[in-house]
Amino acid sequence: MPQTYIVTGAAGFIGSHIAERLLRDGQRVKVIDNLLTGKRENLDVLRSLNGDLSITIGSLTDLETLQSLFCGADYVLHQAALPSVPRSIADPLETHRHCVTGTLNVLIAARDNDVKRVVYAASSSAYGNRINGAKTESQTPAPISPYGAAKLAGEYYSAAFTHSFGLETVALRYFNVFGPRQDPHSTYAAVIPKFINQMLRGQRPAIYGDGQHSRDFTYVDNVVAGNLLACTAPKAAAQTINLAAGGRITIDELVAQLNTILGSQLPPIYSAERPGDIRHSQADVTKARELLGFERVVGFAEGLRRTVAWYRNLPPPRQM
Repeated sequence: MPQTYIVTGAAGFIGSHIAERLLRDGQRVKVIDNLLTGKRENLDVLRSLNGDLSITIGSLTDLETLQSLFCGADYVLHQAALPSVPRSIADPLETHRHCVTGTLNVLIAARDNDVKRVVYAASSSAYGNRINGAKTESQTPAPISPYGAAKLAGEYYSAAFTHSFGLETVALRYFNVFGPRQDPHSTYAAVIPKFINQMLRGQRPAIYGDGQHSRDFTYVDNVVAGNLLACTAPKAAAQTINLAAGGRITIDELVAQLNTILGSQLPPIYSAERPGDIRHSQADVTKARELLGFERVVGFAEGLRRTVAWYRNLPPPRQM
């Protein structure tokens, strides 16, 4: 029998993929997005599936809207945020409003409407810069950016609502998710869509730092699978769990693989490291395997090929 799922931030990159999977699985899906960073084109993709879908254009800072939307919901997949470390440094108050106050409103509405479980999109930025090896959930968080601090606050609120009110919550710490539908044109674009966009136009990719920064790049299908498992995994309530591929790719290696896929020879341009950037980020995914039954479904190389193929088929941006 279909369940009713709320997906916040469903006009965004990850949220739209989660909502798409749920609709393809025959579930009832109610989505909300304020379109601050989300795209109407992603909502059009969801509409095209002709599933049981309702769309609300609104903000998580409006508790009254959430109370109405969450009525009758079984699960909430909370993906909405104001992403980007540089953006949070430029405007920490706005990041707090959307990431912390918005998350608190989601939890209140879920509690008041007897939602079975909230799955919260947390972030590996909570770990900060102190840990060079694989990051495990038992390590003390030490965020170094307002974005990392705001996402960590959401984790703490989620766990507090489980212990204080009995609302089941799970926090999934994402590690550098990539795939189709990431916006390559934003000022705060993630590195993979930004590089693909540059290199498809024959431009050399711009690297901040020496190219030896490393990331646990995780293809979006893996994150979708982890979220769906987290909705019902019996032992996951009140837990914080890394959700990633469990590998480490340097930025130089990323450029090399993109050159191979594209058949190009575009050396990067190096510039000064940005404040707030973490040197190395890699997840220990043991807990995800044990508590969720999670296994990677798409590896980095295959995910990168799929992502490049998607961007190749994008129409060129309109000239203003």
